[in-house]
Amino acid sequence: MSIAGGSAGPAASSSQIGRFETEWLASDDNLAALSDLSGAWIDRARYGSKTIVLDIDSSVSPTHGEQEGSRYNGHFGCTCYHPLFVFNQFGDLERCTLRHGHVHSADGWRELLGPVVERYRDRAGRRYLCGDAAFASPEFYAFLEAEGFLYAIRLPENQILQRRIAHLLARPVGRPSQHIKRYYVSFDYQAQSWDRARRVGCQDRMASRPADPHLWLHCHQPVRSADRVSAFYNQRRKAEQYIKEGKHAIKWTRLSCQKFRNNEVRLQLHERAYKLANFMRTLALPRSMARWSLTTLRKKLVRHGRYVTFQMAEVAVSRRMFGQTLARIARLRAPPVPPPPVCPMGADVRHKES
Repeated sequence: MSIAGGSAGPAASSSQIGRFETEWLASDDNLAALSDLSGAWIDRARYGSKTIVLDIDSSVSPTHGEQEGSRYNGHFGCTCYHPLFVFNQFGDLERCTLRHGHVHSADGWRELLGPVVERYRDRAGRRYLCGDAAFASPEFYAFLEAEGFLYAIRLPENQILQRRIAHLLARPVGRPSQHIKRYYVSFDYQAQSWDRARRVGCQDRMASRPADPHLWLHCHQPVRSADRVSAFYNQRRKAEQYIKEGKHAIKWTRLSCQKFRNNEVRLQLHERAYKLANFMRTLALPRSMARWSLTTLRKKLVRHGRYVTFQMAEVAVSRRMFGQTLARIARLRAPPVPPPPVCPMGADVRHKES
């Protein structure tokens, strides 16, 4: 491998890059620094954001052979790793960690979420978090409340909650309507393992199909209506989309190393590639391309393999769109610092006394 367009000499070989990944980056200090690097990039790119919305979710990374840490997961029905991710509202991956395949979906949440919360402790004004039912635990609630986070977390259904929303589950007599009707309700609820009552909301969609209630726990101040909290919670579908994009566009589930530590490093490197692609999508692309997925971006604009190339065909990206992209990239650069004034030789720069 060599560097094109210059005389810098040969670049590192594939074996040297492999040793750099599996030996140097796999050390404890370097892996910790690699994990912290993600937050430093986001702080530079999203400087000045007044609101932060976090979404925590787990995923599956199938394994093959006798890979270290590979276990069978009954929920996913395969032998896999079970990584955990934290995204923000811009689609940036704040932090991720690789876990053994048989652990619970919320295992290790404090070690992953703690550094992210600490970074935003004194900077972001409004801080929110949403998560699925795997994170419905009193310890998780107490942690967020102590840090001043407002949250919406899916609750597992139980008989007590079902009785509280029984009036929503009853269907009127007669032919069901073909139009979907949504009903919202909120009330105070305290489970046996909770130290105090918290606000619980429910959304029920009434249509020709059976009842489909969604229960979530929300802690908010000032008080928000149940429909607004429901709309906020439904945004977490974006995190699932971000995970799918990472799987298809970045291929971060291809963790083929034998050792678990080497796969941890590889996941962190894939996370950096995802972050650069998301920065390009959210900061560099014009509005006409803002809804492109990373997979579409990789196919139409950037192709990578042994070399990174930009496609210039009009059928992929028009000349106007490509020009707008380059203009937005140029605006991301910091303005040049003007040089200090140069005085002519022998000039008297002393101020005259009045």
